[in-house]
Amino acid sequence: MTSNVFAGTGFQLDSAPLLSRSTVDRREQLRDVADGGAELWATGKVVLVDAKGRTQIDAGSRLVAHPAGDFGERPAPGAVLLGVEGEVSYWALRSDHDGAQDGWRDLRTGGALLNDTDAGLFTTAVGLLGWHDNARYCAVCGAATTRVSAGWARRCTGCDREEYPRTDPAVICLVHDGEDRVLLARQPSWPAERYSVLAGFVEVGESLEACVAREIAEEVGVAVDEVRYLGSQPWPFPRSLMLGFAAIADPSAPLVPADGEIEDARWMHRDTVLAALQSEGGAVDGLRLPPSVSIAHRMIRGWATWQS
Repeated sequence: MTSNVFAGTGFQLDSAPLLSRSTVDRREQLRDVADGGAELWATGKVVLVDAKGRTQIDAGSRLVAHPAGDFGERPAPGAVLLGVEGEVSYWALRSDHDGAQDGWRDLRTGGALLNDTDAGLFTTAVGLLGWHDNARYCAVCGAATTRVSAGWARRCTGCDREEYPRTDPAVICLVHDGEDRVLLARQPSWPAERYSVLAGFVEVGESLEACVAREIAEEVGVAVDEVRYLGSQPWPFPRSLMLGFAAIADPSAPLVPADGEIEDARWMHRDTVLAALQSEGGAVDGLRLPPSVSIAHRMIRGWATWQS
């Protein structure tokens, strides 16, 4: 079965993926003046993120953002500009927090609690600071790199090459039979009975649609058709962009889970999925769904509640 782009109508995401929400203006034009921009820093706020990607979230489910002036009169070394909203600039800074304090959460456990502004700030901060941690040396000559453009680039001290934050595209696809069954699978490392849709990284020289077909064939051994785009979500663990698709497969085709990668794969009826969605904790006997912060959850909910 040959994969093709499907232009027809069908189910959609039930809502915007929670880590795709954002309201802050990134203001690219300010980045080259921000390194020395004491005025911008003076009215700014700083989100602290520790080495494990956690930040402080208060009892009202808001990010704790500190006055930038608490860290000096000019942008602190290592600070990155997240954007501007109104008269306030937002920055992120790596914290030496050791995990002993209450109220510090990562995106997986805290992202769904946040409003649109805070979700966008936290997601960008985690991704951008994580890139800096791993881009300290030039990939061409090996010399040390330095932070420039308010944290949105690094420049090599040897060959003067500039490098920009990396995002690795990955497809995530909900495979269904066109009626009432969906194909879900689980990895060996997941919690017991956790099942989700299939996903994989895009390879060099590969289209997104071709990646969908290849990954599903590799992971569960079935061919898909009517590949259709649904939406996307940043997933900075450490630097992915999840590109959501739907596709149709024949449920009578034998499933062949990839050895060592897929522990189990099975077709599940819409009624079972709906029961899990409606239950406390998103689980019924034999099925535990991915958390609401993931695009996978939004895809599954969109399919399960869709009326054709």
